[in-house]
Parts: sequence; C-alpha cells; structure tokens
Amino acid sequence: MSATILAGSLVAAQIMLVLAMAATAYRMIRGPRAQDRILALDAFYVNAMLLLVTFGIRTGTTLYFEVALAIGLLGFVGTVALAKFLMRGEVIE
Repeated sequence: MSATILAGSLVAAQIMLVLAMAATAYRMIRGPRAQDRILALDAFYVNAMLLLVTFGIRTGTTLYFEVALAIGLLGFVGTVALAKFLMRGEVIE
C-alpha cells in the first residue's frame, strides 16, 4: 500500500511541477520587465530540477540526480550573471 501511495504522490507532484513550469514559461514570454523574466527563469530551473529529482525517485536511477545537481549549479550562476548585468550593464568588470 505504501508503494501505491508513493507512486501516486510522485505523479501528483510531477503534474504540479509541469503546471508550475508552464506558468513560469508564460511569465518568461509575457513578462513586462526584464526583472520579471529573470525571476521566472530562476523559478523555471528550480521546477525543472525538482521534476528531474521526482523522475529519479520514480525510476531509481542516479543519473537524474546528477543532472539535477548540474542544472542547479548552472541555473544559480546564470541568475547571478543576469542580475549583475541588469544592475551594472556588464557581467565581467
């Protein structure tokens, strides 16, 4: 019974994460300002990372966890670089 509950909750989490990714993709496309688009991109990569973690839990494969870690690292660096670019107009001083 607990395996059924785990499988159902993973499917529900994946559906909600896909809906959250759709909402952030809409905000990336229709954002009125660049700050809104960067915030949506940040939320998008976090949702993608969590979706990969749920896939990893479902399949039991460690590859999904490694890819989620790489997305987390690259997404953070990208968000910081874009925020710095918006503040100063340049990334590298």
